Amino acid sequence: MPEDNTNRDRIRALVRDVLDKIPADSNEGPASAGEAGATRFIDVAPVNTKAAESPVTRDESSKKVITEDDVRGLESGAVLRIAEGARLTPLAADIVREKNIEIVRRASRRGSTATKMVAVGSDHGGFKMKQDLKTFLTESGHRVHDFGTDSEDAVDYPDFAHAVARAVADGTADVGIVIDGAGIGSAMAANKVPGVRAAACYTVQLARNSREHNGANVLTLGSGTVNTAQMREIVGAWLGTEIKEERHKKRVAKIEAIGRQYQR
Repeated sequence: MPEDNTNRDRIRALVRDVLDKIPADSNEGPASAGEAGATRFIDVAPVNTKAAESPVTRDESSKKVITEDDVRGLESGAVLRIAEGARLTPLAADIVREKNIEIVRRASRRGSTATKMVAVGSDHGGFKMKQDLKTFLTESGHRVHDFGTDSEDAVDYPDFAHAVARAVADGTADVGIVIDGAGIGSAMAANKVPGVRAAACYTVQLARNSREHNGANVLTLGSGTVNTAQMREIVGAWLGTEIKEERHKKRVAKIEAIGRQYQR
């Protein structure tokens, strides 16, 4: 048994050493945030969390990699703050799920023009506009993960809205954009995923408001309600706006608290 423990400690040390060398913006490696499965990720919380609905139990936001040793001592239902780009090892993610630990990602201090990983998706009605969207995002310096659909053959919008929402909730994407005929159905589907705040926006003003006041992390658009030029203006405004004021962050925290009341 002592020998098994020694080998286990050596393996842990080796894994930690390898993960520490992975660049923060890398999408590869076993510690990808996406492996956290059902872990809930929410926008946070400035350093002062007195106004937040869920006070932080432990702050590990100085670390790039969260291992099982960082979460093992936490009690069930605890709140753990981590850095925006931090990764969870598979073992750490398992403990988080088992103990229903809430993950709070510390907001980045980077400007709103920082490069983002954008998850995009559409149904058949939004396919053409999605292609234009990807071009616009790439030209703007953002990275894109396309979850489909890949043609104008009829499909069901909830499938793609769900895929995009999961990427945002799991932390593998910074934000998400989904396009269907009206934008409403995809917003409804995306908002079923814990930690997601999807907003259907048809104007630049609504796009800015959804981010600045509501901390929207998924934008839904209707290909039948806006044209390509309008889509670009809306997306540009949405990506260029961040929630900053404490009063708005406090209200968003209450939105998240409502959602947690109905999670089993």
